Formats: sequence, structure tokens, C-alpha cells
Amino acid sequence: MNENSLPKRLKELRTVNNYTQDYVAEVLGVVRQTYSYYETGKRTPNTDVLYKLATLYSMTLDDLMHLSTDMDENVFYDQPNISQSSESIAAYLDFFNDPVNKRKYQFHTNLEKELLYYFNLISEDDKREIIEFTKIKARRNH
Repeated sequence: MNENSLPKRLKELRTVNNYTQDYVAEVLGVVRQTYSYYETGKRTPNTDVLYKLATLYSMTLDDLMHLSTDMDENVFYDQPNISQSSESIAAYLDFFNDPVNKRKYQFHTNLEKELLYYFNLISEDDKREIIEFTKIKARRNH
């Protein structure tokens, strides 16, 4: 990764997701000027901030740092539904681990953004409980 790649990628991800610098800074727990410095390359985010950025953009830290996938907001891929079958779980993992899968970088609806924002603020136990509840609801709808 060259030193100018991360700032460019951060700006691209923020723009594609229709986020403001103020919003991203708030999620990261930094002031807007600090986040602006990340996008211009004047400062480099620490490890904690990088993890938060990867979570915000629903990507692995590896994908964020290697910058190996070009984004195309006009390409959409369907995300498989998760079920208890090993075949579905394998498809789910393939979806998120495939480095050429551009759908995992597409923007979320406002409702999904809100859910992800608040989901990141709760405890790990509460997160697991919500995921299990969501799986039950998803199975009922399919």
C-alpha cells in the first residue's frame, strides 16, 4: 500500500456511502478536523480508528488496508440469506471473504446505516442476542 492510497480510499468510501466528515468523525470519536487529516494524509489513523472504519464500511481491516478492490457503485450483487444449513453459511462467508465482491462496499439504506451505527454502540452479548433474533425473523420470512 502506498502512503497516498489510504487517504484516497477513505474519501472514496465516505463519498460512496453518502457520509459527511462530521458523521464519520462522530462514529470514530474524533473531531472533524482530525478525520479530515486522515483523508488528506496529514495524519494516519491508529489501529483502533482503522478497526472502527472497517466496521463502519462493513469490510475487513485487510480489505481496507490492502485496497485491492475497485469500487463500482453501479454493480450490485445479491447477498445470500443466512440459514442454519452449512451450504448457506458457506455462501455467506464466501460473499464477505471474496476480495472481488463489490456489493459488500455498496451503500446501505438509511435504515441499515442507523442499525449499524447503534449496533456498534452495544455490548457483545447484546449483539449476539440481536443476531439470533434476526436469524429467527429471517427464517420466518423465507
